[in-house]
Amino acid sequence: QVQLVESGGGLVQAGGSLRLSCAASGMIFSINVMGWYRQAPGKQRELVATITSDDSTNYAESVKGRFAISRDNAKTVVLQMNTLKPEDTAVYYCNADLRGLSGRRNYWGQGTQVTVSS
Repeated sequence: QVQLVESGGGLVQAGGSLRLSCAASGMIFSINVMGWYRQAPGKQRELVATITSDDSTNYAESVKGRFAISRDNAKTVVLQMNTLKPEDTAVYYCNADLRGLSGRRNYWGQGTQVTVSS
């Protein structure tokens, strides 16, 4: 069974930095895209950043220049968040579009809280 396990997150003051990591495990044949989404209270889940298997990246306008997504290895993605703002406060979810025993599917992590105090 495929799982996405997130780590990192927590409480930080505005202007600070945090690092989120997401590791995919299970019977995985290939990963097309991995990324991060976030959901603030009362708001819809939104894209933060994604990275493809050939290292092409995509960022939300609100995080460009402050966040950086990268891969530690084929199954682990890291989101480095710098110059954090209170409006970055949200639950951050890892997402993966991958091919496993069930074919090509989309998976979500359990979410990790990021809180930025002003």
